[in-house]
Amino acid sequence: MVKLFLYLCAMYSVNDLLVEFPGRILFDRIGFVVNARDRIGLVGRNGAGKSTLMKILAGTDKSYSGSVAFPKDKKVGYLVQERSFTSSKTVYEEAETAFEELHRLNAESDSVTIAMNERTDYESAEYTKLSERLHEISERLNMMGGSHYGEAIEKVLKGLGFQREEMFKPMTEFSGGWQMRVELAKLLLSRPDLLLLDEPTNHLDIESIQWLESYLQNYPGAVILVSHDRVLLDNVTTRTLEVQQGRLYDYPAAYSDYVELRQQRIELQNAELKNQQKEVEQIEAFVERFRYKASKAKQVQSRIKMLDKFENIGIDATDNSKMVFRFSPARESGKIVVEAQNVAKAFGEKKVIDPFDFIIAKNERIAFVGQNGQGKTTLLKMIVGDIPYDGILKLGHNVLLGYFAQNQTEKLNRNLNVFETLEEVADNDTRTKLRNILGSFLFGGEDIEKKVSVLSGGEKTRLALAKMLLQPINFLVLDEPTNHLDMAAKDVLKNALLHFNGTLIVVSHDRDFLSGLTTRIFEFRNKRIRQVDDSISELMELRKKEELAIIAKNNVSSSEKELSAAKQQYLENKEREKDKRKIEKQIAATEALIAAKETDLQSIEAVLSNPSLMNPEQDFDSLSVQYGQQQKELERLLYEWEILNGQLDVN
Repeated sequence: MVKLFLYLCAMYSVNDLLVEFPGRILFDRIGFVVNARDRIGLVGRNGAGKSTLMKILAGTDKSYSGSVAFPKDKKVGYLVQERSFTSSKTVYEEAETAFEELHRLNAESDSVTIAMNERTDYESAEYTKLSERLHEISERLNMMGGSHYGEAIEKVLKGLGFQREEMFKPMTEFSGGWQMRVELAKLLLSRPDLLLLDEPTNHLDIESIQWLESYLQNYPGAVILVSHDRVLLDNVTTRTLEVQQGRLYDYPAAYSDYVELRQQRIELQNAELKNQQKEVEQIEAFVERFRYKASKAKQVQSRIKMLDKFENIGIDATDNSKMVFRFSPARESGKIVVEAQNVAKAFGEKKVIDPFDFIIAKNERIAFVGQNGQGKTTLLKMIVGDIPYDGILKLGHNVLLGYFAQNQTEKLNRNLNVFETLEEVADNDTRTKLRNILGSFLFGGEDIEKKVSVLSGGEKTRLALAKMLLQPINFLVLDEPTNHLDMAAKDVLKNALLHFNGTLIVVSHDRDFLSGLTTRIFEFRNKRIRQVDDSISELMELRKKEELAIIAKNNVSSSEKELSAAKQQYLENKEREKDKRKIEKQIAATEALIAAKETDLQSIEAVLSNPSLMNPEQDFDSLSVQYGQQQKELERLLYEWEILNGQLDVN
C-alpha cells in the first residue's frame, strides 16, 4: 500500500534550468514539478522555447545547465511535430510495436516468478528485491492495460480516424499526416508515465481531436501538451505553464482561465507597485524634510530603515507584439460567387467526390470540415481552377480570388529574403508601403533581411499571408491558414476575417477559430458532401445525435459485424492461448518445487520417526522446527498451485 501511494505521488522535477544562445537567454534558471496525474498546457509565443523544453524533458536535448530529475522506473513518451517514416509494416503491425515493452515485461515477469519459486530464503534481501521487482512489473503492466491489447489497438486507431479495412494496409500507402497518426497511436498505446505531446492535432480532423480529448482526460499518467487549439487545452488541461522571455509562470488553471488569471495578476502587481511607489515617495519626502532636525532624528532613521525593508515588486513580462491584419478594399462581386452543377472528381478509379450541385452567394462564410482525405482540398483546388474536374463550375461576375493553399509556405522562394518576397509581386502603389506592411506582420528591423529558408513555420505563414494581401480580394479561399500560427496571431486573423467585406471559404480543424466565423458548413464524408446551415458547434451536436441513433438502431452491416467479431475472437483466442501457456509453465515450475519439498519432508519424517538415523550435528528439536517450516512452505506452494490451476480453468 505504501509503495502504491509513493507510485501515485511520484513527481518529475526541473530545477534551475538555464538554456542560452549567443546574445539570447531562452530559459533563465526556471523550475517546476510535474505530479503523477497532472494535465499541463505549455503555452507561449512561437520561438519562446516550448518545443525546446519538451525535448529537454524527453531527454533528447542535453544543451542546458541545471537539473532535470525523473524517477528511474518511470517512462517518458514524446510526440514530435514532424518526422520521416520508413516502415513497411501494416498500420496494425506498426501500432502493435507499441507493446514491445509489454512483451519484454511479461518475459521478465516469468523469469522473476520462477526465480522466486526456486528460493526458500523468504526473509533475505535478495528475495525482497525480487518481490519488489515483480510488484514494479505488475504496476507497469497494469498501467499499459494488460496483455489483451488487440482491442486497444483497434480502438485507438479507429479513434484517430482509421477505418477497419485500412488498419491492415501497408504504411507506405498512407501520407505523412496519416503516418503521424500511427505514431501518435503507438505513443498512446505504450502508456508512458509522462506523455509529452507537441502539437498533436496538426494532422487530425475535428472528430479525431474530440476523441483525443476524451482519451487524454482519462489517461492514467501525466500529460504535458503544447497546442494552439484553445478548445483542446480548455477541455484537457487543469494547469498552464507559460514560457515567455526566458521566464516561466505557473497557473493552476486551463487556458481560458489562465488568460484571465494572468491579467488579474498583472493588474494586481501594477496596483501594488503603484501603492508602494506612493508610500516610498511619502517616506522619502519626510526624510528629506526632517533630515537635519535633531528632534526628528529617530523618526528619520526609522523611516530610512522602512525604505530598506521594501521588496521589489516584479511585473510579469508581457510580449505585446501583435500582428496587424487588414484586407485591402475591393470592388464588389456579383450576387453569385460560385455556381456548380453535377461536379465530381476522381483520380483514376478512385472516386473522391461524387456528383453534386451547389451555389455560393456573395458574402457567404462557409467552412469545409471532415476527415482528411475526404476531398476538402480537392474541391478547393477545383474552385480556384488548379485541377480539372467533371461537371460545370464557374465563378461569378467581378470575382477577385485570393487563395491560401495548405502548402502556401512551400511556394515561397527560399533564396529570397523577406522584403524581396513581397517586392516581386508589389505594384507601384504598394511598393512604397512594403516596410509598413511587413511591420504589421511582425517583420521589423533586420527581420526583413532574413532569408525565407531560415524562417520558422509561423514566420513563413505570416509572410505568405502578407504576400496574398498585396492584391485586392473579394473572394477568399483559405486551406488550413492557422497552421503554425500561435493563438494571438490566430485571434488577429479571425478578427480580420470577421471584418472581411467579401465571400469566404475556409478549411480548418480548429473549432475555436471556426466558432462564430462561418454560417454554413460543407461536411465531407464518404465521398459525399452535406450542406448544413449550422455553426461548427451545432454540427458537432448533430453528429453526436446521429451517432447515438446509429448505435441505438444497431445500423451496422452484417458483413462488418462478422468481420469484427471474427477478428476480435481471433485476437482474444491468441491472447488466451498465450496466457494459458504462461500459466502452464508456472504450474510445472510449482509442481517441481512441491515434489522436491515433499521429498525433503519424507526424509525429515524418516529421521524423526527413527532418531538413530540422526547425524551427530542434528538434534530432535531443531529438526522438528525445520519440519514445521518445510510444511508451511509446502502449504504455500500447494496454495499457489491451486490459484494457478483456477486461473487455467478460467482461461
